[in-house]
Amino acid sequence: MRGAARAAGGRTGQLWPRPPAPGPGPPPLLLLLAVLLGGAGAQYSSDLCSWKGSGLTHEAHRKEVEQVYLRCSAGTVEWMYPTGALIVNLRPNTFLPSRHLTLCIKPLRGSSGANIYLEKTGELKLLVRDGDLGPGQAPCFSFEQGGLFVEATPQQDISRRTTGFQYELTSRHAGPDLHTLSAPCRPCSHTEVLLAVCTSDFEKHLCPRQFVRGSIQDVTHEPAQQESAIHLNVSRLYRQKSRVFQPAPEGEGGGWRGRVSTLLECGVRPGRGEFLFTGHMHFGEAWLGCAPRFKDFQRMYRDAEERGLNPCEIGTE
Repeated sequence: MRGAARAAGGRTGQLWPRPPAPGPGPPPLLLLLAVLLGGAGAQYSSDLCSWKGSGLTHEAHRKEVEQVYLRCSAGTVEWMYPTGALIVNLRPNTFLPSRHLTLCIKPLRGSSGANIYLEKTGELKLLVRDGDLGPGQAPCFSFEQGGLFVEATPQQDISRRTTGFQYELTSRHAGPDLHTLSAPCRPCSHTEVLLAVCTSDFEKHLCPRQFVRGSIQDVTHEPAQQESAIHLNVSRLYRQKSRVFQPAPEGEGGGWRGRVSTLLECGVRPGRGEFLFTGHMHFGEAWLGCAPRFKDFQRMYRDAEERGLNPCEIGTE
């Protein structure tokens, strides 16, 4: 098995007889009870962030529940030839209490062979159904709400099946439906704007933020993904992550060019003037946060400065 080392002492978990083909496997709750009552095999990531394993290591006539332990704020899980079930235990090295953390997952392209559940104290809530890779499949939930339980679905041929997903911890809040991060399709308050540009180094690591000054060049809509892409001309680059904004080609007036995403339902349209665009990285893509007109941001910044309430200092000219 690549990317994982078996726990000392070998596998100690409850073993399940394989049902006669092509009948259904044990219900996910029964597999989960196997862990609670009898333990499970443990898999440890070699880099503590990502794990890659194979169901072919199981004995041919048995099913198992494996334990996977990860300690990073972002990474990937890939399970080739899935059989039985996985419990993914995230133990991130963070200082924030778990009630302030949100966990998001995003299935990898072509992922198949297993259902992904949210599990807490034996109760399961389906997050991603096997093969359902449509738009919006990036569920998010409070870290306190439970962990991840991944159960292989009955297959006559697992030779081409791989279940995989990215995971990401953030300090942003999950929406009430467990399937989105809270989306600000509304004007941001003065406090929200100032906090978006004044973020501690630790929070920047956990929820990398962007903020730039610029104008909207164009907006394109992607109805299939329920997203809109905002193409920006950036005149001042305050902070960015992953080189979202690149220097403009020669002859195009200087500055930087780049794009940020937002929900289609926000109805963003091109507008004149300069804005302060704030946002965050989500699975490698820049997403829009707040976007006040720059002159409005200057006014709120000066007002907070006069009252001694500015959490940081930035150039506003």
